[in-house]
Amino acid sequence: MGPPPVVTGVSPKEGPPGTRVTVRGEFLGTGPTDLQGLTICGCDCLLSAEWKSSNKIIARSGPGKGRGDIIVTTRSGGRGTSTVQFRGYHETIGPMKESAVWVEEAPLQTLAWGRRSLSPTSYQQEDPLGLSVEENDKKFPEDDLHELFPEGSGDLASEQFVAGWFLLEHHHATTFDDLRAGLAFLRRKVDGQKEGQLSFFKANVGSVMDQMDTLMILKDRFEADMKEHGPEPTVKVENAIQDCILEANKLFDEVLARRDRADATRNALGVLLRFKFLFSLPVSIERNIRKGDYDVVINDYARAKNLFSKTDVAVFKKVLVEVEQRINRLREILHSKLQDMPSTLEEQKRIIRNLVNLEATGDPAWDGISYHSSFISQQLNSCRDEHIAAEITAGEDTGKTSKSGLQSTPLSNKFGRSSNNNNNSSQSHDWLTSVPQRVLFVEELTDIVSNRFPDLWKLGQAYFSGELHVKVEPGKQAQFKRMVLTTIELFSGLLRAAVLPHTLDRMSVQRQTYGTWPSQGMEGVGPWLPHCLRYVRSTYSSFIRLDLPGEALDIIAILIFDLRLHCMSTLFQQASEHVKSLHKRETWKIEFDSKHGGITALPSQFESKVQEVVQLVKESVLVGEQRETSLLENSNAQRELSALVQGLLLSFSQSLENFAFSNEAVMQEDHSTAVSQLIGSPAVYRSSEKERSGPAWEQRLLTTLSNCQYTAKVVLPCLSELFIRHGFPSPVLPIATATNALNTLDKRILEVYLEQKSDPLVGTIEPSMYLGRFDWDTTRKPTDIRPYAKEIIANMIGVHAEVHRVSPNLVPRVLTQIVETVAEELSRLMSCVTRFSVEGNQQARADILAVQETVRFFITPTAQSFFDEALEAVPPLISTADMKVVEDILTKFRIRMRLQLMCFGDPKNQQTVAAPDM
Repeated sequence: MGPPPVVTGVSPKEGPPGTRVTVRGEFLGTGPTDLQGLTICGCDCLLSAEWKSSNKIIARSGPGKGRGDIIVTTRSGGRGTSTVQFRGYHETIGPMKESAVWVEEAPLQTLAWGRRSLSPTSYQQEDPLGLSVEENDKKFPEDDLHELFPEGSGDLASEQFVAGWFLLEHHHATTFDDLRAGLAFLRRKVDGQKEGQLSFFKANVGSVMDQMDTLMILKDRFEADMKEHGPEPTVKVENAIQDCILEANKLFDEVLARRDRADATRNALGVLLRFKFLFSLPVSIERNIRKGDYDVVINDYARAKNLFSKTDVAVFKKVLVEVEQRINRLREILHSKLQDMPSTLEEQKRIIRNLVNLEATGDPAWDGISYHSSFISQQLNSCRDEHIAAEITAGEDTGKTSKSGLQSTPLSNKFGRSSNNNNNSSQSHDWLTSVPQRVLFVEELTDIVSNRFPDLWKLGQAYFSGELHVKVEPGKQAQFKRMVLTTIELFSGLLRAAVLPHTLDRMSVQRQTYGTWPSQGMEGVGPWLPHCLRYVRSTYSSFIRLDLPGEALDIIAILIFDLRLHCMSTLFQQASEHVKSLHKRETWKIEFDSKHGGITALPSQFESKVQEVVQLVKESVLVGEQRETSLLENSNAQRELSALVQGLLLSFSQSLENFAFSNEAVMQEDHSTAVSQLIGSPAVYRSSEKERSGPAWEQRLLTTLSNCQYTAKVVLPCLSELFIRHGFPSPVLPIATATNALNTLDKRILEVYLEQKSDPLVGTIEPSMYLGRFDWDTTRKPTDIRPYAKEIIANMIGVHAEVHRVSPNLVPRVLTQIVETVAEELSRLMSCVTRFSVEGNQQARADILAVQETVRFFITPTAQSFFDEALEAVPPLISTADMKVVEDILTKFRIRMRLQLMCFGDPKNQQTVAAPDM
């Protein structure tokens, strides 16, 4: 199809019928054969149209009068439009004017004053006002005159003559004084025409004589026609017409007779068909019922009632009774189908509509709603009974597949259960965990409600909106609302009984109302709570889309809130249990940090576990979905969350405590005491077979101590930022409580370690000091410090090395305490000596000063006081020679034990010192 024609110009714009019109525009056809129509002012002018080009057509105007559009229709473009108009008008034709139409040669219409102004032979209209119009060169626009006087005309001989038109057309520029003079002229002219007949004849004698001559000619011609054709020439024509009518009737009499017979036959067949329909209706109803074409049965039944419901014929009444019996049976069939569940919403609507059309007794629509509600309740209770029986029978030992389509793995796998993939799933179930019956029950229950409840709600809405075309009785809306609330309350109560039984106790609802589940079945449900929450939320979303009332939605909203709260509690408790058992996963692989020393993987595992549970809680619980309130807006939930976070953080300190002290008794039994390294192997160098599988207990204590410090200084601040970043409340109190717990554990571990190290070390000093029956009242000149002093230094070097190997930051804390203990023991032993010889004095002073100088960077004020007391217990040396002996011994000590002294360098500036040349 091409573009439609558009007429944009016409020339001339007006004219009488037969005016040659040139039409211009666009898309006026592709050729003469493409032009299908041309109307000008509503008159068809296609016959006179001459196609010139696609932009030009020439035609003759028709007899249309007034303004109108010029519409061109083509085969390629269809009906077109016009932006210009053509005005057609009819001219007043005089006897001397050539015209293509018939002109009645009758006397012209008389003027308003009752006399003709001119004769037909000299027809020339003068101005009735007697005014000259030569100065009125500029004519008044004729289009404006048509708009001012739509039904008028300025022609004096027209029946629609309007004086205003005439004045505007001929005297629009004439002054008012001239118009008054013309009015006076018109009055004088009218008065002059009122003269007598004689003066009229005198003035028009020529015209009268012409008329008389014309009448004489007409008389002569009429008499000649009478002689030639007789007095009544139309009788012959009338007779001929009558004969034609008779002959025509003879031709069509047979056709009309055949038509009458056909009409009679058609009427008879119609009557037979009506009766045939009625008599065959019972059989037709039976057949259509078996086929399930209930709509056809209803239509036939309605048609029969319209045709024969008021009949008095006995046979018809008998047939109608048979029909009514079958219709009653159909009503019973439809009622049974209405009770047959499950069925789709459209199927139920169709059954109800059929029952309404069959004028069934009662309220079939309400019956359908009641059946549907009862069916949902029955399905929910049956689902509960089935899963309770399955849990009682099989427990949770049999692995099953979740209805979500995947082999379900509980979320507890995220809290420490290993998952080992195996291609042969039938032979290996290590990575599969059985889905609890309660979780399967939640899946099936939510599926039932999501699939069945929307149909119940939509059926009720259709019932009250009038879609089912039944009369709604008063009180039905309240009953339907109670029905909906009862169904949703049953759904919520069954879910609570399965996964939130404690909430039923809180709500003072007996568990027997919603079923009694085995008490031992709740252990495995906790990890699956987020999975259950997703299913309940899906059902809640479907309820929201149904636009249920707020009272019904609030029931599910409260259920979801309680489920979210319980899920959060379960996830944190599960994580806490996992963290408490982290010490069982210790691999004893120490990783060194430049700032915090050696740590194991436990702090990072703890941090990862907290990050995991925080992310999981945020995604599944913390963030509320559509029409759900945030847990953080509830004060009880905030308090419970704070307690859960605190319990999770404290669980790591409990794990570290178990990690540090679980084998304390065993290790103490395995360690046999030795008097001295000089008389037997030290306990720190001996280990049982059991100890060889891992580090010694002292090293475990140091590792745990380092983990405590790292957790308190690094992990806990990071976790605080983690909670805030994920939208949790700032865990100020839980972090402070966990930090205090770690600090307390740190002090306890340090005390145990110091006790484990200090007691054996100090216990060997006195036996070693008096080994070989040594006496301070000796006469033997000293040349070196005694072996017990070297043993003290060697033992402290062992402690230093052991601590430094795990965490250099712990060295000052450990050695300062051990130095205090050693200094205190030396002070006690020296104070117990009753007599010193000069040589014994020199030896004791050299030993004490050597030990003091060795550990000078780890001497606290308390240790210094003990060293001073030990030196004070030794009598002072008076002679310079005696003092020089002590200095010589210390000088040899510094040279010979240079390597040992380097071990106790300044902890603030630990640098490698090159050994001097030997």
